[in-house]
Amino acid sequence: MNNNSSSSSNNRMSSSLGNVQSPGPALKTYFKTPEGRYKLHYEKTHPAGLLHYAHGRAVSQVTLAHLKDKAAPIAPPPSNTSASSGVRLAAARLLGGGNGSRALSFVGGNGSSKALSGNSRIGSMGSSSLSSSSVPSNYDGKGSYLIFNVGDTVFISDFNSQDKDPIKSIHFSNSNPVCHAFSSESKDGHDLLIGLNSGDVYSVSLRQQLQDLGKKLVGAQHYNKDGLINNSRCTSIAWVPEGDGTFVVAHADGNIYVYEKNKDGTGDSSFPVIKDQTQFSVAHARSSKSNPIARWHICQGPINSISFSIDGTYLATVGRDGFLRVFDFSKEQLMCGGKSYYGALLCCAWSPDGKYILTGGEDDLVQVWSMEDRKIVAWGEGHNSWVSGVAFDPYWSSPTSDSSEETIVYRFGSVGQDTQLLLWDLEMDEIVVPLRRCPPGGSPTSSGAQGNSWDNISPVGTLQPAPSMRDVPKISPVVAHRVHTEPLSGLVFTAESVLTVCREGHVKIWTRPSHGESHASSSEAVLNMNAKDSKISLTASKVGSSNNKQ
Repeated sequence: MNNNSSSSSNNRMSSSLGNVQSPGPALKTYFKTPEGRYKLHYEKTHPAGLLHYAHGRAVSQVTLAHLKDKAAPIAPPPSNTSASSGVRLAAARLLGGGNGSRALSFVGGNGSSKALSGNSRIGSMGSSSLSSSSVPSNYDGKGSYLIFNVGDTVFISDFNSQDKDPIKSIHFSNSNPVCHAFSSESKDGHDLLIGLNSGDVYSVSLRQQLQDLGKKLVGAQHYNKDGLINNSRCTSIAWVPEGDGTFVVAHADGNIYVYEKNKDGTGDSSFPVIKDQTQFSVAHARSSKSNPIARWHICQGPINSISFSIDGTYLATVGRDGFLRVFDFSKEQLMCGGKSYYGALLCCAWSPDGKYILTGGEDDLVQVWSMEDRKIVAWGEGHNSWVSGVAFDPYWSSPTSDSSEETIVYRFGSVGQDTQLLLWDLEMDEIVVPLRRCPPGGSPTSSGAQGNSWDNISPVGTLQPAPSMRDVPKISPVVAHRVHTEPLSGLVFTAESVLTVCREGHVKIWTRPSHGESHASSSEAVLNMNAKDSKISLTASKVGSSNNKQ
């Protein structure tokens, strides 16, 4: 690892709490960007009296779920997820992500579809209506809903209502919900996945929960019951795009399990012992009836986040070991990856066109990874603490953009434990490549040059070491705004707003400038981004000294 930055390691090792405890100045209810003001529209939170911290805290994640037209009567699995257009896929991935990172957009055991019982290690689990008057009696199965976890409870809020309190809660008596994912393309009703700290996973129908205002959780399916297959905590969960009900769950022991929700898991679900914990390996279930159907051993230590490319071809993972890994999901093959500058990576997200991956973590940097070049092509500097959430904005288009130009400008956002939301504009042709320092008796392009790693493309299947700070171009945010008083844990972009959530479970909705126009053009913007196939490359002639740390 060749880290020649003038910054000391102490500056990189920012504590998760060190910069955020002071109250600071009052928070503003707007922030300015080149295209105008983003204004705080309303907030969502939880009734303080209903929190349960007996089993430790779990960082809040947020999922935005959009229910389409009322579906046919809900039947049990199997599922038959239909294919959708690129625009609907983009919206589904955005609305169903968990970033965050989560997300945003994202088990196993015997996978039996039996109803929940009190003898489970999870114990009694029921849902209660927190504000039944806010749910109309003529509920028609449509609408958008926010799902977020706090402590041992999952809360559901009506996204289109400015009522601060949630309309429903789902309480887990012996474990905390950690991650969740929603799929708007699920046809059998089981569209919401919830992963727990105990390793257990549930799939439920969001529509059924909203239609039933009673205290019981309706029609839940239970996977990895009592941690039978893996008792380490779930860290991230995701539906496979166009996967016909297939989903994957990442665990804190470095394993990922692949499930098919239409299987009841009556076969042998055991897997062979992992021989080498440091190597990637895939094992398949012995029986065709087993659920999970496969185990992927990714790394030693926790996997912190997983994210699928919008078409489901590639799966990106980041973990405590600091590596981004990108896999061809159907071929079960490692494609590429690389290490952070310092420390663990905590979050990852794909661009809508599948060309770039964002990662963030303990080095306070936002990495931009190119699939075409198989390397880091830019570092975003601007956070003062760990980066906990990243996401591309597929609904944004540059106010000065010309549709005839080949250059694509990407807008993405990041949030951190420094309580800040940062927005970035990425135009690859405008990035300044740092000056190369020639080795004695060599040239900047010789094999011994410090900058040689920048010019080479790594072979498929290799993981790159951490690059030198001076080898990677730096970009600065277009805006930095302190949006919460507590460390942030995620963000979601919609056609009309940006959502931010802090680890304590407070969600803020920030409306875009002229959001009516943005809504009208959102589908076209996503379509244009997916349709453009022009090659984005760095302009080698634009060489200059970076205005950041060398």
